[in-house]
Amino acid sequence: MATSSIKQAAYINAAARYSTLLLGMLFNAILARILSPEDFGIVAITFVFTTFFTLLADMGLGAGIIQNKDLTREDIGSLFAFSLRLGLVLTAAFALFAYPMSLFYGKRELLPVGLLVSVQLFFTTLNVVPNALLLRRKEFKKVAIRILLACILSGAVGIGLALLGLRYYALAIQAILNAAFIFGWNYFSTRPSMSRKVNSASLAKIRRYSGFLFGFNLINYFARNTDNLLIGKVMGAAPLGHYDKAYKLMLYPVNNLTHVITPVLHPILSEHQDDKPYIYGKYRQVVKVLSLLGAFITPFVWFSSEEIIRILYGSQWEAAIPCLRWMALAMWAQMILSSAGTIFQSLGDTRRLLWSGSMNAALVVASIIAGLLEGSIVAVARNVSIAYNLQFVATFYILVHLSFGFRTRDFLKGLLPDLAVMAAVALAGFACTFLPELPVLASLLAKGAIMGGTYLSALACTGQFKPLVALLFKKTINQNTDHNEQIS
Repeated sequence: MATSSIKQAAYINAAARYSTLLLGMLFNAILARILSPEDFGIVAITFVFTTFFTLLADMGLGAGIIQNKDLTREDIGSLFAFSLRLGLVLTAAFALFAYPMSLFYGKRELLPVGLLVSVQLFFTTLNVVPNALLLRRKEFKKVAIRILLACILSGAVGIGLALLGLRYYALAIQAILNAAFIFGWNYFSTRPSMSRKVNSASLAKIRRYSGFLFGFNLINYFARNTDNLLIGKVMGAAPLGHYDKAYKLMLYPVNNLTHVITPVLHPILSEHQDDKPYIYGKYRQVVKVLSLLGAFITPFVWFSSEEIIRILYGSQWEAAIPCLRWMALAMWAQMILSSAGTIFQSLGDTRRLLWSGSMNAALVVASIIAGLLEGSIVAVARNVSIAYNLQFVATFYILVHLSFGFRTRDFLKGLLPDLAVMAAVALAGFACTFLPELPVLASLLAKGAIMGGTYLSALACTGQFKPLVALLFKKTINQNTDHNEQIS
């Protein structure tokens, strides 16, 4: 049966995501003992480029299918035919790209690996329509099970092939099997018909919506990767490595907390795309959860950045500590901000999403360039963190005031108790700086205990403890209240 509750869908998605994450870590740990770093490096180079090609493979098509409830079976067949043609073009393009890629890096192995990975790209492109149909039907449990089984199957085969001595080919074939299994499962679950030709009228139904979304994703992709390109070019590999470690740690709560909720929001909220007060009320509840979780994570990472870097990466990564400290200041804003794109999509307002993304991309690139002109990797991290916080204000002005038609002041006012909680945790973190010197793990645990206790006390004192528990664990939230009612 289709899942219609945001909370239930989020829990299913979380179970699949974390199970797959743990299994992936296990399989990688096994493969790391069989294969060499060079084997992983060959495939990693290829996957850098497939990320961009995967972006082209979707083109906003999947989200357009989820959003438009008027698409007929014939429209779906036409869109599936379009994705097949697109998949063939992208597969051929990447196969041709494999040769110059191997020449550029001076590694002949990249040619056969690139040819193999192009097959994965074909299945990924072909899966866009069946996957969107499953999400449109809100069959999140089926999606979760297939992700988990695909991970197990492809991981087991990858290990077997590695033991047979296939080296980097084992990793490439593992990726192909994962994509092929997921596509096969989704296809036989949805069985979309395929038209002999692409009907332009079917594409026209989602062209505007998907076009703006594709533009946003493209701009966002380059904005998110500009720092790596510029830092690597201007400062070299070592500063880039330190910055990259801090940046990825900053994204960790975003990827593993926020992205548990956001994938299920669009299929569920798009059912109410004409009822803005309903979507706004539900979204305020999602923001409240993310905000209160971020209220602890942000100050904890700021005051524990040294312990986190030393435990995870060792003392040789000390230069990443000040970068992480600055990046921590963007965690709260990033956790909330990363959910905004899904709401723009649910409202059908991808035009303003593109507008917002373009403005934010310009802001981030300018902050990176300003940091590079200072000649310090810490300055880059500081400027990027400031840019992300400025993005928060600008994006929610556009979303709340222009797209929803509500007052941004009221939206931000509802976050004041969360900021008070964050301030209390930050004061506790400052007090931890006066603790006697402890071993690094003991220091992290002590700070976690002190700041965690303060966090729970602050939640209770500001009246946010019960709302957070209700939002996380109650079956229904505000079931009998008006759509405009807010949780303060």
